[in-house]
Amino acid sequence: MSTHLILLADDEPHITHIIAHKLTRAGYEVVTVEDGEMAFKTALERMPSAIVTDLQMPYLSGIELAQQLAANASTKDIPIIMLTARGYTIEEELSKLPSVKKLLSKPFSAKDLLKDINALLVDNQGGLAA
Repeated sequence: MSTHLILLADDEPHITHIIAHKLTRAGYEVVTVEDGEMAFKTALERMPSAIVTDLQMPYLSGIELAQQLAANASTKDIPIIMLTARGYTIEEELSKLPSVKKLLSKPFSAKDLLKDINALLVDNQGGLAA
């Protein structure tokens, strides 16, 4: 089985550290970035299997990142899991972004996130599962 690359974008180092550790132990290759601009650049360079991004980040928000990825032919189909402290306010924007497959509210369990990533990569179909 080839190793899936997961792009993790969050400006809170303790969150990326915990998630990266959990995903690496589960056999994924993980690359972490601290802002939306770096996430977009890294997605273009590395073509990850999935992206986990925070909603609120410097330079590009998670939604702006998803919009830019959706507008690019090579990255439009990469599934995204969005992390947010305020999920209730963004569902309308997310409904317009089919690549965002899941919205996870902080605080969340790294174990649940791992299950969500596994499910995404097994069946990269369907729309937002809230």
